[in-house]
Amino acid sequence: MSTVQPGILALGSSHHSYLMWDLVDGVDERQAVQRLLEVAAAAGSPASTLVVVGFRPELWDRLGEQGIDGLTGFNEPVVGDDGFTMPATQHDAVVWIQSSSRDAVFDRGMGILQALDGLFQLVDCTDGWVYCRNKDLTGFVDGTENPAITEAPGIVAGDTGNSVLLIQRWPHKARRWTSLPTGEQEKVIGRTKGGDEELDPQVETSHVARTDQEDHGDILRRNTAYGDVALHGTMFVGFASSKDPMQSMLESMAGKGCPRDALTRYSSVETGGYYLIPSAERIAQELPEDDD
Repeated sequence: MSTVQPGILALGSSHHSYLMWDLVDGVDERQAVQRLLEVAAAAGSPASTLVVVGFRPELWDRLGEQGIDGLTGFNEPVVGDDGFTMPATQHDAVVWIQSSSRDAVFDRGMGILQALDGLFQLVDCTDGWVYCRNKDLTGFVDGTENPAITEAPGIVAGDTGNSVLLIQRWPHKARRWTSLPTGEQEKVIGRTKGGDEELDPQVETSHVARTDQEDHGDILRRNTAYGDVALHGTMFVGFASSKDPMQSMLESMAGKGCPRDALTRYSSVETGGYYLIPSAERIAQELPEDDD
Protein backbone atom coordinates (compact mmCIF):
# COMPACT_ATOMS: atom_id res chain seq x y z
CA MET A 1 0.00 0.00 0.00
CA SER A 2 1.36 3.42 -0.97
CA THR A 3 1.66 6.21 1.58
CA VAL A 4 0.61 9.84 1.71
CA GLN A 5 2.94 12.82 1.62
CA PRO A 6 4.30 13.11 5.19
CA GLY A 7 3.17 16.69 5.69
CA ILE A 8 -0.49 15.66 5.60
CA LEU A 9 -0.18 13.78 8.90
CA ALA A 10 2.57 15.87 10.54
CA LEU A 11 0.73 17.52 13.42
CA GLY A 12 2.39 20.12 15.59
CA SER A 13 3.76 22.79 13.26
CA SER A 14 2.71 26.27 14.36
CA HIS A 15 3.40 28.23 11.15
CA HIS A 16 1.91 27.57 7.73
CA SER A 17 1.75 29.08 4.26
CA TYR A 18 -0.71 28.19 1.49
CA LEU A 19 0.39 29.13 -2.03
CA MET A 20 -1.85 28.80 -5.09
CA TRP A 21 -0.38 28.73 -8.58
CA ASP A 22 -1.54 28.91 -12.19
CA LEU A 23 0.48 27.74 -15.16
CA VAL A 24 2.17 30.49 -17.14
CA ASP A 25 0.47 30.87 -20.53
CA GLY A 26 2.07 28.72 -23.20
CA VAL A 27 4.30 26.78 -20.85
CA ASP A 28 4.87 23.06 -21.33
CA GLU A 29 2.55 21.45 -18.75
CA ARG A 30 4.68 18.35 -18.30
CA GLN A 31 7.81 20.40 -17.71
CA ALA A 32 6.04 22.59 -15.17
CA VAL A 33 4.54 19.68 -13.23
CA GLN A 34 7.88 17.87 -13.30
CA ARG A 35 9.57 20.91 -11.77
CA LEU A 36 7.04 21.16 -8.97
CA LEU A 37 7.41 17.45 -8.22
CA GLU A 38 11.17 17.99 -7.98
CA VAL A 39 10.53 20.85 -5.54
CA ALA A 40 8.44 18.49 -3.40
CA ALA A 41 11.12 15.78 -3.55
CA ALA A 42 13.68 18.28 -2.24
CA ALA A 43 11.37 19.37 0.58
CA GLY A 44 13.54 17.72 3.22
CA SER A 45 16.03 20.55 2.84
CA PRO A 46 15.94 22.44 5.08
CA ALA A 47 14.77 19.73 7.47
CA SER A 48 12.84 22.27 9.54
CA THR A 49 10.06 22.50 6.94
CA LEU A 50 7.52 20.15 5.43
CA VAL A 51 6.02 20.76 2.00
CA VAL A 52 2.87 19.23 0.50
CA VAL A 53 2.15 19.78 -3.19
CA GLY A 54 -0.96 19.10 -5.24
CA PHE A 55 -2.39 19.66 -8.69
CA ARG A 56 -5.65 20.49 -10.41
CA PRO A 57 -7.10 17.01 -11.04
CA GLU A 58 -7.69 17.69 -14.74
CA LEU A 59 -4.07 18.79 -15.19
CA TRP A 60 -2.79 15.64 -13.48
CA ASP A 61 -5.03 13.45 -15.63
CA ARG A 62 -3.93 15.14 -18.88
CA LEU A 63 -0.37 14.02 -18.19
CA GLY A 64 -1.45 10.40 -17.84
CA GLU A 65 -0.48 10.21 -14.16
CA GLN A 66 -2.19 7.82 -11.78
CA GLY A 67 -5.11 9.77 -10.33
CA ILE A 68 -8.38 9.19 -8.50
CA ASP A 69 -11.34 8.02 -10.56
CA GLY A 70 -13.97 10.70 -11.04
CA LEU A 71 -12.04 13.46 -9.29
CA THR A 72 -12.59 16.94 -10.70
CA GLY A 73 -11.61 20.39 -9.55
CA PHE A 74 -13.79 22.92 -7.71
CA ASN A 75 -15.14 24.09 -11.05
CA GLU A 76 -18.64 25.24 -10.05
CA PRO A 77 -19.76 27.23 -7.01
CA VAL A 78 -21.82 25.51 -4.32
CA VAL A 79 -25.10 27.39 -3.99
CA GLY A 80 -27.63 26.87 -1.22
CA ASP A 81 -31.39 27.13 -1.56
CA ASP A 82 -31.37 30.69 -0.18
CA GLY A 83 -28.56 31.81 -2.49
CA PHE A 84 -25.63 31.43 -0.08
CA THR A 85 -22.65 30.73 -2.34
CA MET A 86 -19.29 29.06 -1.88
CA PRO A 87 -17.17 30.32 -4.79
CA ALA A 88 -15.07 28.15 -7.08
CA THR A 89 -11.53 29.55 -7.33
CA GLN A 90 -9.72 26.50 -8.65
CA HIS A 91 -6.04 26.91 -9.55
CA ASP A 92 -3.52 24.63 -11.25
CA ALA A 93 -1.37 23.79 -8.25
CA VAL A 94 -1.09 24.24 -4.49
CA VAL A 95 1.92 24.25 -2.18
CA TRP A 96 1.44 24.01 1.58
CA ILE A 97 4.49 24.78 3.73
CA GLN A 98 4.59 24.12 7.48
CA SER A 99 7.20 24.52 10.19
CA SER A 100 7.66 25.46 13.82
CA SER A 101 9.57 28.52 12.60
CA ARG A 102 8.06 31.46 10.73
CA ASP A 103 11.49 32.19 9.28
CA ALA A 104 11.74 28.68 7.83
CA VAL A 105 8.28 28.94 6.20
CA PHE A 106 9.19 32.26 4.62
CA ASP A 107 12.58 31.13 3.35
CA ARG A 108 11.17 27.93 1.93
CA GLY A 109 8.40 29.83 0.19
CA MET A 110 10.86 32.23 -1.39
CA GLY A 111 12.95 29.31 -2.60
CA ILE A 112 9.94 27.65 -4.21
CA LEU A 113 8.90 30.93 -5.83
CA GLN A 114 12.30 31.19 -7.47
CA ALA A 115 12.33 27.51 -8.48
CA LEU A 116 9.00 27.82 -10.31
CA ASP A 117 9.77 31.12 -12.04
CA GLY A 118 8.63 31.09 -15.65
CA LEU A 119 6.54 27.92 -15.20
CA PHE A 120 3.97 28.76 -12.55
CA GLN A 121 2.63 32.14 -11.50
CA LEU A 122 1.81 32.70 -7.82
CA VAL A 123 -1.79 33.96 -7.66
CA ASP A 124 -2.78 33.61 -4.00
CA CYS A 125 -0.81 33.31 -0.77
CA THR A 126 -2.18 33.07 2.76
CA ASP A 127 -0.13 32.58 5.92
CA GLY A 128 -1.67 30.50 8.69
CA TRP A 129 -0.89 29.89 12.34
CA VAL A 130 -2.09 27.68 15.16
CA TYR A 131 -4.33 29.37 17.72
CA CYS A 132 -4.32 28.10 21.31
CA ARG A 133 -3.02 24.69 20.20
CA ASN A 134 -6.32 23.34 18.82
CA LYS A 135 -8.87 26.14 18.61
CA ASP A 136 -10.58 28.10 15.89
CA LEU A 137 -10.68 31.90 16.19
CA THR A 138 -14.32 31.51 17.24
CA GLY A 139 -12.88 30.23 20.52
CA PHE A 140 -14.10 26.66 20.02
CA VAL A 141 -11.99 23.52 19.61
CA ASP A 142 -11.50 22.67 15.92
CA GLY A 143 -11.13 19.15 14.54
CA THR A 144 -12.85 17.30 17.39
CA GLU A 145 -14.05 14.58 15.00
CA ASN A 146 -10.65 14.03 13.42
CA PRO A 147 -9.66 10.36 13.20
CA ALA A 148 -7.01 8.87 15.43
CA ILE A 149 -3.55 9.19 13.91
CA THR A 150 -3.46 5.39 13.39
CA GLU A 151 -6.68 5.56 11.36
CA ALA A 152 -5.91 8.72 9.42
CA PRO A 153 -3.79 7.19 6.61
CA GLY A 154 -6.64 4.94 5.51
CA ILE A 155 -9.08 7.84 5.54
CA VAL A 156 -7.04 10.36 3.58
CA ALA A 157 -5.80 7.97 0.89
CA GLY A 158 -6.71 4.76 -0.85
CA ASP A 159 -4.38 2.00 -2.01
CA THR A 160 -2.62 4.36 -4.42
CA GLY A 161 -1.55 6.76 -1.67
CA ASN A 162 -3.11 9.68 -3.55
CA SER A 163 -5.29 12.07 -1.55
CA VAL A 164 -7.83 14.79 -2.21
CA LEU A 165 -7.33 18.22 -0.65
CA LEU A 166 -10.12 20.74 -0.22
CA ILE A 167 -8.84 24.18 0.72
CA GLN A 168 -10.96 27.25 1.45
CA ARG A 169 -10.42 30.63 3.13
CA TRP A 170 -13.19 31.63 5.52
CA PRO A 171 -13.00 35.22 6.88
CA HIS A 172 -14.92 35.68 10.12
CA LYS A 173 -17.50 38.35 10.83
CA ALA A 174 -15.78 38.92 14.13
CA ARG A 175 -17.89 41.75 15.55
CA ARG A 176 -21.14 39.93 14.83
CA TRP A 177 -19.76 36.73 16.37
CA THR A 178 -18.35 38.24 19.55
CA SER A 179 -21.61 40.08 20.18
CA LEU A 180 -23.34 36.72 20.69
CA PRO A 181 -23.65 35.40 24.27
CA THR A 182 -21.73 32.18 24.84
CA GLY A 183 -24.91 30.12 24.97
CA GLU A 184 -25.96 31.33 21.53
CA GLN A 185 -22.48 30.66 20.14
CA GLU A 186 -22.72 27.11 21.45
CA LYS A 187 -26.02 26.60 19.60
CA VAL A 188 -24.39 27.78 16.38
CA ILE A 189 -21.42 25.43 16.76
CA GLY A 190 -23.23 22.54 18.43
CA ARG A 191 -20.69 22.09 21.23
CA THR A 192 -19.90 23.70 24.54
CA LYS A 193 -17.21 26.33 24.43
CA GLY A 194 -15.45 25.37 27.63
CA GLY A 195 -15.68 21.59 27.69
CA ASP A 196 -16.04 20.78 23.96
CA GLU A 197 -19.02 18.56 24.66
CA GLU A 198 -21.64 17.94 21.97
CA LEU A 199 -25.00 19.51 22.73
CA ASP A 200 -28.01 17.28 23.30
CA PRO A 201 -30.50 18.03 21.87
CA GLN A 202 -28.66 19.30 18.81
CA VAL A 203 -29.94 22.34 16.91
CA GLU A 204 -30.64 21.30 13.30
CA THR A 205 -28.76 24.29 11.87
CA SER A 206 -25.66 23.86 14.06
CA HIS A 207 -22.27 23.35 12.45
CA VAL A 208 -21.97 19.96 14.11
CA ALA A 209 -25.33 18.81 12.72
CA ARG A 210 -24.60 20.04 9.21
CA THR A 211 -21.11 18.45 9.02
CA ASP A 212 -21.63 15.22 10.95
CA GLN A 213 -19.17 12.69 9.52
CA GLU A 214 -21.59 9.85 10.23
CA ASP A 215 -23.79 11.42 7.55
CA HIS A 216 -21.15 12.51 5.04
CA GLY A 217 -18.08 10.32 5.56
CA ASP A 218 -14.74 10.67 7.32
CA ILE A 219 -12.17 13.35 6.57
CA LEU A 220 -9.04 14.73 8.20
CA ARG A 221 -9.04 18.45 9.02
CA ARG A 222 -5.75 20.35 9.24
CA ASN A 223 -7.29 23.81 9.65
CA THR A 224 -5.37 26.84 10.88
CA ALA A 225 -6.15 30.43 11.75
CA TYR A 226 -5.01 33.23 9.46
CA GLY A 227 -4.95 37.02 9.47
CA ASP A 228 -4.62 39.74 12.10
CA VAL A 229 -6.86 41.62 14.52
CA ALA A 230 -8.41 43.65 11.69
CA LEU A 231 -9.26 40.74 9.38
CA HIS A 232 -8.96 37.09 10.29
CA GLY A 233 -10.59 33.72 9.90
CA THR A 234 -10.06 30.03 9.20
CA MET A 235 -8.14 28.24 6.49
CA PHE A 236 -10.12 25.06 5.95
CA VAL A 237 -7.68 22.31 4.98
CA GLY A 238 -9.42 18.96 4.56
CA PHE A 239 -8.17 15.62 3.24
CA ALA A 240 -9.98 12.45 2.18
CA SER A 241 -9.55 9.56 -0.23
CA SER A 242 -12.25 11.01 -2.49
CA LYS A 243 -14.04 14.29 -3.08
CA ASP A 244 -17.43 12.92 -2.07
CA PRO A 245 -17.50 13.44 1.73
CA MET A 246 -16.18 16.99 1.50
CA GLN A 247 -18.51 17.97 -1.33
CA SER A 248 -21.43 16.54 0.62
CA MET A 249 -20.45 18.58 3.69
CA LEU A 250 -20.18 21.78 1.64
CA GLU A 251 -23.63 21.29 0.15
CA SER A 252 -25.03 20.63 3.63
CA MET A 253 -23.38 23.75 5.04
CA ALA A 254 -24.66 25.89 2.18
CA GLY A 255 -28.20 24.63 2.72
CA LYS A 256 -28.64 22.77 -0.55
CA GLY A 257 -31.81 20.78 0.03
CA CYS A 258 -31.50 21.16 3.80
CA PRO A 259 -31.25 23.85 6.52
CA ARG A 260 -28.23 26.13 6.10
CA ASP A 261 -25.34 25.91 8.58
CA ALA A 262 -25.78 28.72 11.13
CA LEU A 263 -22.02 29.27 11.19
CA THR A 264 -22.17 30.59 7.62
CA ARG A 265 -24.00 33.64 9.01
CA TYR A 266 -20.89 34.54 11.00
CA SER A 267 -18.19 33.45 8.54
CA SER A 268 -18.21 33.91 4.76
CA VAL A 269 -16.04 32.08 2.26
CA GLU A 270 -13.71 33.57 -0.37
CA THR A 271 -11.98 30.65 -2.07
CA GLY A 272 -12.44 27.00 -2.94
CA GLY A 273 -10.26 24.42 -4.66
CA TYR A 274 -9.86 20.64 -4.89
CA TYR A 275 -6.39 19.23 -5.54
CA LEU A 276 -4.96 15.80 -6.28
CA ILE A 277 -2.16 15.18 -3.78
CA PRO A 278 0.26 12.58 -5.21
CA SER A 279 1.57 9.80 -3.01
CA ALA A 280 4.89 9.93 -1.20
CA GLU A 281 6.17 7.21 -3.55
CA ARG A 282 5.36 9.34 -6.61
CA ILE A 283 7.25 12.26 -5.08
CA ALA A 284 10.18 10.01 -4.22
CA GLN A 285 10.59 9.13 -7.91
CA GLU A 286 11.98 12.65 -8.37
CA LEU A 287 14.79 12.22 -5.85
CA PRO A 288 18.26 12.25 -7.46
CA GLU A 289 19.94 8.87 -7.66
CA ASP A 290 22.92 8.22 -5.39
CA ASP A 291 26.24 8.19 -7.16
CA ASP A 292 27.12 5.13 -5.14
